[in-house]
Amino acid sequence: MTTDIIGAVVLVTGANGGLGREFVTQALERGAIKVYASARTPRDWEDARIVPLTLDVTDEDSVRAAAALASDTTVVINNAGVAGDVPMLGSSEALRRVFETNFFGAVSVAREFAGVLGRNGGGVLVDVHSALSWLGVAGAYSASKAAFWSATNSLRLELAPQGTHVVGLHLGYADTPMTEGVTAPKADPADIVARAYEGVKAGEFEILADDTSVQVKAGLSAPLEALYPQLVSSPPAA
Repeated sequence: MTTDIIGAVVLVTGANGGLGREFVTQALERGAIKVYASARTPRDWEDARIVPLTLDVTDEDSVRAAAALASDTTVVINNAGVAGDVPMLGSSEALRRVFETNFFGAVSVAREFAGVLGRNGGGVLVDVHSALSWLGVAGAYSASKAAFWSATNSLRLELAPQGTHVVGLHLGYADTPMTEGVTAPKADPADIVARAYEGVKAGEFEILADDTSVQVKAGLSAPLEALYPQLVSSPPAA
C-alpha cells in the first residue's frame, strides 16, 4: 500500500522535539494540507496550516480528546517518547514512567486514532521505534521500545482489515535534545524523517532509517555473544 503525503492531514505526537519538528515541517513540504502538532504544551508555529494540539500520551482522556478534535487525520506519526537512564533493576516507579510514555502511551494513541483513520479511508500509522528495540543496552528504554515494536507487529495485523497501513520506523541516535549527552555518532533528524516519509510513500512496513538500525537488525540472527560482546569473559591474567 502506497501513501502519498500530498493532500494528507498529519498528526504528530511529540511535535516539540527534534524529530517531531522535522515530521511537522517535512509533511508540509511534501504536500500535507494540515498538520496537528501535538505536545503536552504546544508551541506557536506561526503557520495557519499547523494546528497546535494539547496531547499528553500518558493521559487517556487527553488522547481521546485529541482524537475527537483531530477527526480528519489520515496519517498519525506516533513519535512521543522519553529517554532516561533507568536500569531494569531500578525502582518500579522509574521503570513505569518510561513504559507509560514509550509503550502504554504510544499504544493509547494507536487505539484512539485507529477509528479516526478507519473512518477516513484507512490511512497510515507510523510508530517510531529505535535500533535499541533490538539491543538491550539501555535498560528500561530498550525494554519499552522492544515492547512497542512487538505491539506494532500486532497492530499491523489488527488494523489491516480496515485498510490502515502500520509502519515501524527504526533509527539509531539522532542529533536531538534527547541525545544531547550521547557521544556516539548521530544522524541528522532531517535525514531520518525524509527516509521515513519516503518509506511511507513506497508502502514499506518497516523502515530502517540509518546504518545503525540496519546493522543491529542484521545482528539479530547472530549468536548473542556477537551482539553482546560484554557477555564474553575476559581471559584470566597470566
